[in-house]
Amino acid sequence: QVQLVESGGGSVRPGGSLRLSCGASGNTFGIYTMSWYRQAPGEERELVANINLDSGMAYYSDSVKGRFTISRDNTKKTVYLQMNSLKPEDAAVYYCAAISTAGIKWGQGTQVTVSS
Repeated sequence: QVQLVESGGGSVRPGGSLRLSCGASGNTFGIYTMSWYRQAPGEERELVANINLDSGMAYYSDSVKGRFTISRDNTKKTVYLQMNSLKPEDAAVYYCAAISTAGIKWGQGTQVTVSS
């Protein structure tokens, strides 16, 4: 079993920055992609960014491209999401997800609030 623990959420003003972390533990063999999703109240969960753990190739949704950066530290089994120039519409619960040959595993989520 894989366990994912997110951290780094909080409350910031528009234009501010946050860095989310997601640490993986347990049976991490076979994980090939790590993703960040978010879900705002009343909205569907949406993919924000993902990264291939071998190649480092990343994908970003149009809404965050140029502002967010996903990165990984394979030695620490940790994925990061650097979020800059935050907007009120970025406010949501952010979830880390690990995709492996066995399926998808979710973290518990971390709240991001953006307001003045």
